[in-house]
Amino acid sequence: MKKLEKNLSELKGLFGLARKAGYVIVGLENLREYDKKLYALVIDEICGKSLNREMEFLAKKRNLPLARTKNLAELVDIENCKAVGIKNKGLADTILEKLKDI
Repeated sequence: MKKLEKNLSELKGLFGLARKAGYVIVGLENLREYDKKLYALVIDEICGKSLNREMEFLAKKRNLPLARTKNLAELVDIENCKAVGIKNKGLADTILEKLKDI
């Protein structure tokens, strides 16, 4: 249990760092409009079918990894956040690794 709590804490820190540095794109519309390089997409497990389908399409179209997690809004510290994109390779890789451990 302690390892899970540690990973969640580290993930929250990584998302916070990415947000402060400007490496997080929040929301489906913003992700659709963003035409520069992204390195990962993350969605909340409880998102709707439509958002899930759109994010899967976006991931396939841009050849990006798509990760799912519980309580994404809490991790990113943005109320009601269901989808984010990461535009820094190092942070994206680290976040994806941490999400695999959960």
